[in-house]
Amino acid sequence: IDTVNAQCSYDNTMSILGYQPVDTPTSIYFYPKSFEAKDEVNAMIDYYNQKVSEDGHPEYSISPTDAIGVLLSSVTKIIDIVTYVLVVFVAISLVVSSIMIGIITYISVLERTKEIGILRAIGASKNDVSRVFNAETMIVGLAAGIIGILSTLLLEIPINLLLDYLTKTGAAAQLPFNAAVILVCISVFLTFIAGLVPSSLAAKKDPVEALRTE
Repeated sequence: IDTVNAQCSYDNTMSILGYQPVDTPTSIYFYPKSFEAKDEVNAMIDYYNQKVSEDGHPEYSISPTDAIGVLLSSVTKIIDIVTYVLVVFVAISLVVSSIMIGIITYISVLERTKEIGILRAIGASKNDVSRVFNAETMIVGLAAGIIGILSTLLLEIPINLLLDYLTKTGAAAQLPFNAAVILVCISVFLTFIAGLVPSSLAAKKDPVEALRTE
């Protein structure tokens, strides 16, 4: 009976329920009102841990657990994974599109062999012929980039309406002007690179043989 009474004492019962005296707390909860306040709390804890370590009492140091930070870290990792997957898909699409542009340019060279011969016959140099096809591929890249940017701007309208309806936070997808310019430049550059080989083949064609082509 004494053993049962000892196990059912007030202190044991409160200990099972998680009670801890104020003099010897096992944990303290802080509820900062903003991320700036949370950073200040972390700075104070770091300062306290540094002082107790310098005083030779590392056992008094505090080990903080940032629940919001752990949650945000998990969300950030998920977003990073999704971003990497999207980057891989974009890279694959860029490679495929570059190959297709090269093939289309090469077909254009084959179909315009006689035109190349005429250009060479009237005095155009190999570099001039190469510049013609390079200019065409760059115009294709410029047009593709502009169409892509315009499509993105149009898609932003329904996406932003959907985000506002679902989240009610005013979140909005947007394409910065600098990013749009960079994307167009990348499109032009990739098409230029893709057309280098076909334009070089066009420049190397023998004008006499090209004129005989029907």
